Amino acid sequence: MLEAVKVALDPTPRQERLLEGNANAARFAYNLMLAHIQSQLARNEKADWSMYAMRRWWNEWKSEIAPWWAEYSKEAYNTAFEQLSTAFRNYFNSRKGRRMGWPRFRSKRRAPLRYAYTTGFALVRGDPRRIRLPRVGRVHCMENITERVDGAHVMRVTVGKRAGRWYAALTVERDDKPFSGVPKGGSVGVDLGVKTLATLSNGTVFDNPRLLKRAHRKLRKAQKTLSRRERGSNRWKEAKLRLQRVHAHVASQRCDGLNKLTDMLAKTYSHISIEDLNVAGMVRNRNLAQSISDCGFRELRRQLEYKTAHTGAKLHVVNRWYPSSKTCSNCGTVKAKLSLNERTYVCDACGLSIDRDLNAAININVAGSAPETLNARGGDARHDRRKPAAQTPVNREPSSRNNGMRLGADLGNEVMQTTTN
Repeated sequence: MLEAVKVALDPTPRQERLLEGNANAARFAYNLMLAHIQSQLARNEKADWSMYAMRRWWNEWKSEIAPWWAEYSKEAYNTAFEQLSTAFRNYFNSRKGRRMGWPRFRSKRRAPLRYAYTTGFALVRGDPRRIRLPRVGRVHCMENITERVDGAHVMRVTVGKRAGRWYAALTVERDDKPFSGVPKGGSVGVDLGVKTLATLSNGTVFDNPRLLKRAHRKLRKAQKTLSRRERGSNRWKEAKLRLQRVHAHVASQRCDGLNKLTDMLAKTYSHISIEDLNVAGMVRNRNLAQSISDCGFRELRRQLEYKTAHTGAKLHVVNRWYPSSKTCSNCGTVKAKLSLNERTYVCDACGLSIDRDLNAAININVAGSAPETLNARGGDARHDRRKPAAQTPVNREPSSRNNGMRLGADLGNEVMQTTTN
């Protein structure tokens, strides 16, 4: 089992300059090799964009093109060749979904400072808070990295800079040990939304923190300050760093909240049912793309996928066409129409009166008990469009894109109503 261990670094000024130099060397090698391949294609020559071909060409011409190459680690250049080769492979081999674009040159100002080590690194014996990186030296860590690795095999170390701070992400290979704890058991359905982030079928409600909206004033102030600075000046760099730190703080808060929610679900319940939301279609609605992105629906599902695999729980993905909000959780009757103004579901057949989100969560839990929903990624789930027994027909959109736009419009109306109220 592969696991990521991310720690913050505390390099000295000299080490920080070396880290930036390695990252810029990787960017230089990436742009150089991309220009070389494009020139070959322009001359109608046969171009080989495999990582090994790039490495052979670089070793042949590096002394003439970049006489300073020996100042930085060879792993920085290998990282650039590996990433460029992957970019070409994605462009030519993408068959499903949206076509991947042609690789682009990396800007000096916008490209992220990041590169990876596959050899030469090591944890320092006797000092659990240091890691040795080639051409950089022993870098101090803000955490006990030896304790977090816990004797596992470290396969790769990716070093990157985010909002002014350097981080090291270690790819660790561990034994596939079973989860020490045992889930309490039972099943639960999870209904996701904007007004409330998650509503469970047992009545538990997790409010949406709306982190991006809460940080709007800080972001607006930092952005206005940045726009008034002369681009490229030292004061512009300082203002840009302040803006990046605000964005990084919001992202960290969101990730922390989602981790706590998914950790609780994976360790408490044996069967978890969620909807197969078309998030890519929902964010196409520009009126609520920001609110949807702030919730992190896709990240929540991604975390549930690997956490349930670790704890032994089962993740059930319900068909996105299933009318969970329109179906009565008591008698199974399906309403033809249900506006966003109706926050309380009232069944015309049996008279049931229940919260709209709770009703949807109960239906998701019931629909998730079907054997075809036992699938974390939703690729093998059968999409049965036959009309259920004792239910009225429901008009459905013909494509997932229209379905995503419909869900986006509904959630957008919900956001507008919540703001007005």
